[in-house]
Amino acid sequence: MPVHSQPCSPSREVPPRSHQDPSRDSDVLIKAENLSKKFCRDFRKSLFYGLCDTTSDILKRSRNSEAEGRLPALRPGEFWANQGISFEVRRGQCLGLIGHNGAGKTTLLKMLNGLIKPDTGSITMKGRVGALIALGAGFNPILTGRENVYVNGSILGQTKKEISAKLDQIIEFAELGEAIDAPVSTYSSGMQVKLGFAVAVILIQPDVLILDEVLAVGDMTFNIKCLNVIRKMSERSAVIFVSHNVQLVSQFCSDIMLLENGRVHTHTHDVAEGIEHYLSACDQSVRISGTGEVDLTQETLATERGGELETIPRRVNPDDPLKIKLSLKVADSVDLADIRLTLNDISSKPVASFLVKDVNGDDVKISRGSHRCEINISPLGLTPGKYHFVVGVRNLEPERICIRKDGLLPFIVTSTGSRGHIWSPILRTATTAIEKVDF
Repeated sequence: MPVHSQPCSPSREVPPRSHQDPSRDSDVLIKAENLSKKFCRDFRKSLFYGLCDTTSDILKRSRNSEAEGRLPALRPGEFWANQGISFEVRRGQCLGLIGHNGAGKTTLLKMLNGLIKPDTGSITMKGRVGALIALGAGFNPILTGRENVYVNGSILGQTKKEISAKLDQIIEFAELGEAIDAPVSTYSSGMQVKLGFAVAVILIQPDVLILDEVLAVGDMTFNIKCLNVIRKMSERSAVIFVSHNVQLVSQFCSDIMLLENGRVHTHTHDVAEGIEHYLSACDQSVRISGTGEVDLTQETLATERGGELETIPRRVNPDDPLKIKLSLKVADSVDLADIRLTLNDISSKPVASFLVKDVNGDDVKISRGSHRCEINISPLGLTPGKYHFVVGVRNLEPERICIRKDGLLPFIVTSTGSRGHIWSPILRTATTAIEKVDF
């Protein structure tokens, strides 16, 4: 995955390396003004429009609407992928670019890297630019990894001697070993990312680094190594980091820009605020399964900090102890059942499972009748994100699921707690008080 530092569309000012002072963190290295880009859904029309636009550019004709700073009118079949986007990124800043699929993030990055030309607006970048946007883009699949490194280094204006001096470091960082002499066509997507990232950060040593979900591919060990490099680079470079992983965004980004339908919805220095806007738009529906022998109603979520959380979306501090209140109506066909509780993240992956026990440490069992449960959960130190509970009731003999309610009591965490981060499922004990009632 090579990195092109000299695309033709955005204007770039590349001062001599000796004149660049990494301590000048006030430098604006990326400046975008009123960027807009439209596409056409109809292939034949897009070819015709492209020919018309190219002819217009050659003849240097400008539409009056563009001259006045307004967006040109859409032609039949066209839509705006990006519309009126302006921002700056300074040296020492890491801009987290977030938004749902189709929000316009990748289109914006391609304009910044000069892969496509904006319809309106201007882009100014200073210094060397490294970008990892598309897996395998620019690599020659026939050539080996080693040969691709030399080819890309030559394109970037480096001599063979300069590339050779960094080659061993690139191979070591990319963890390719003997695979460096195999054709890139034999590489997995993860291997391509490793080589592309190594070229970007070692061979180019960019002032501007653009990353689009590159850490979604690759093993955890390599991802951690990349994250450490990004953290170090963000101290002297301008970084644009695109990811759906709000945990990573919250740790590495100093600013947030949220895109919705091609427009800037939120642009803030408050990372927690930006993440909250993003998570609030994520829909989480409740899904119910099981035999139907248990009716689960009147669910509430509370914290000792703020009492019952009725406002949607519910907001929770990462170190808040939680309290869940449930009302259960168990059918006569259920002799003895237990309660199961899991906490899932926005992708429905479990981050914590709970052993539901009473104050004496014994497993909680329920039978036919109506019950009111109060489940207490100690602080988990959750990372920023959106979470929900999965509550189930299982009849023990014969074993069957009477009810499983997924997507229950969703809440949002927007700041990082002091207890660390949950990266893999953990097992906790939830202390439960249960009362048999008539209702």
